[in-house]
Amino acid sequence: MQTSYKNIWSITFPVLLSIMVEQLISMTDTAFLGRLGEVELGASALASTYYFIFYVIGSGFGVGAQILLARMNGEKNYHQINSVFLNSGIFLVGLAAFIILISKIISPVILKWFISADDIYAATISYLDWRIYGLFFSFILVIFRSFFVAVTKTRILTVSSIIMVLVNIICNYSLIFGKFGFPQLGIAGAAIGSTFAELVATLFLYIYIRRKASYKKYRLFTSIHFQWGLLKRILNMSVWTMIQALLALSTWFVFFIMIEHLGKTSLAIGNIIRNISSIPFIFTMAFATTVNSLTSNLIGAGYQKQISDLCRKVIIMCFLFIVPIILLACVFPRSFLSIYTDNQALIDTAIPTLYVMLFAHLITGPAFIMNFAVSGTGNSKAASLLELATLVIYMIYISFVTGYLKQNITISWTAEYIYGIFLFAGSVLYMWKGKWQDKQI
Repeated sequence: MQTSYKNIWSITFPVLLSIMVEQLISMTDTAFLGRLGEVELGASALASTYYFIFYVIGSGFGVGAQILLARMNGEKNYHQINSVFLNSGIFLVGLAAFIILISKIISPVILKWFISADDIYAATISYLDWRIYGLFFSFILVIFRSFFVAVTKTRILTVSSIIMVLVNIICNYSLIFGKFGFPQLGIAGAAIGSTFAELVATLFLYIYIRRKASYKKYRLFTSIHFQWGLLKRILNMSVWTMIQALLALSTWFVFFIMIEHLGKTSLAIGNIIRNISSIPFIFTMAFATTVNSLTSNLIGAGYQKQISDLCRKVIIMCFLFIVPIILLACVFPRSFLSIYTDNQALIDTAIPTLYVMLFAHLITGPAFIMNFAVSGTGNSKAASLLELATLVIYMIYISFVTGYLKQNITISWTAEYIYGIFLFAGSVLYMWKGKWQDKQI
């Protein structure tokens, strides 16, 4: 098992593009909706974050499935991969249907309770009514990506990523503003465009796997039998990553709810900063996903001693990408902010928050990578408990800052430093002293 910088990058690059698309879907929506007004800009922050709370449940399951698939790949148990792949896919489709049904019933009530401004509430519901159907396709894409990352054949993710983002841009432009003969749908058009883009990407990857001869050794889409025993094994790996992801995004949603009560301008700034934050975060998550898969592969192949060196190399490579982005955004803050709004007053107000957010990535980046390494050892429970403890501290801090001290959004964003410090310290301590070398999954 190669852990050279070259091999790490060859796996990370396609994953990077795949994750980039997930973020670009939201970033593209924000860039277009920022031209409509503060209401649409703020509502898209709440709606997309709320949607991602549901999405990360499936994504968390995909991380657990990926760990199991990677372990099988490292052990060369190729004949078992199809069963894990298909049972995971069946489960995720059923889960998507269940979440969509529940969301249609409870989301209007929950959002009405949280959101104070009627116009922002109406726009949020308008977006979510259409966007929620995208869970069908995004959950299928989750298991596709888990498979490709686990078997370290990630190049096709590059192509699917490009296709999805192009389709999303065209659909957004057409449906939000009513171009090329389409009706002007505003924020609802952004949701429809994003969902359709995911559908196209799903069909593309399915056709690719069925036509590519090199994937025959995995016997994908053969022997379709739902196995409760196997699903239980996958869930044993996945349930903690699902809880971890759900808690993380729920906390993020609560953060935006607190910001919404500071006013529409603060909420709009929060959405802009969140989207700019996605740029370095894309690199962090790509490298974290790679370290997760390679850690599991290394253990499966019996090379546990290489994991500490792997983590060190991945963190160095991550810094090589995010540090230039941070410096560039610090030198040209207005250029970055103007991607999402042409309101100069909003840009001026957002600059201090931008600086606070950017340097937080120097802490949260290594923290995510080390926490994903913990998951990669097979002990997803430990990784989730570490994040849970960190999130409790995070929520106490953000509640104190926004609720008791009534501070502005710039001070509120310092919570990211608290999050990164505690998550990194806990994950490093586990990898140093934890008994994970012979963990069975």
